[in-house]
Amino acid sequence: MRIIVGGSTGMVGTEIIRQALSHPDVSTVLALGRREVSAPSDLGPNADVSKLKSVVLKDFENYTDDVKSQLQGADAVIWTIGISPAKLKSMSWEQACKISRDYAIAGIQNISPLPRDNTKPLRFIYMSGTKAERDQTKKPLLLREYCLMRGDAESRILEYAQHSNGMVEACIAKAGIIQDPKVGAMTKMGHVVIQTISGLGKITVPTISAALLNQAVYGFEKETIHNEDMNRLGQKALALYK
Repeated sequence: MRIIVGGSTGMVGTEIIRQALSHPDVSTVLALGRREVSAPSDLGPNADVSKLKSVVLKDFENYTDDVKSQLQGADAVIWTIGISPAKLKSMSWEQACKISRDYAIAGIQNISPLPRDNTKPLRFIYMSGTKAERDQTKKPLLLREYCLMRGDAESRILEYAQHSNGMVEACIAKAGIIQDPKVGAMTKMGHVVIQTISGLGKITVPTISAALLNQAVYGFEKETIHNEDMNRLGQKALALYK
């Protein structure tokens, strides 16, 4: 199976690549990013670095013919590109929308029509958040515009798949607080505070990565997978390939 990882230099994207290089049913990992990507550190004993192919895309709204030719033949896409609420102040709202919503929509629109050997639909996973709201008439109490924007992205991706005549299957992964086991105690304490205030569930980077990889390889359990679903799926997958 050939898998595209959108956001290959991010925290989750890097871990997905690390796991995929050891996965027996993954033949090729197409790491899509703005710069060249090399194999992650701490690879497992069964990792095959030759599976990794870096695909550089300078503009995520404009796919060149060269990039398209490198991405063709993919069976699944795991899209991890997005701006977290903590980074909203570092950029304009327009830029945040472009990165979190518009890039994903351009991705599914440009990748899904590419030639493929597999007659099954392309599987496209969009990593979103627990509080993303698809109903644009609602008014979330916290981060209203952000939650509605992410929900709009979810709806548009699902709608694209529904009108693709069987060419694409889409899955929305609504993650809670993603915790990196390698971070320091202060950061972990901050996560606990945020979790307490927001009521969000938590999931570790290895667990969510294993869950998304599992769904990309073996098919979607359901159209929307929530944080508790990913904890269950990811922990089961990690135990299986430990």
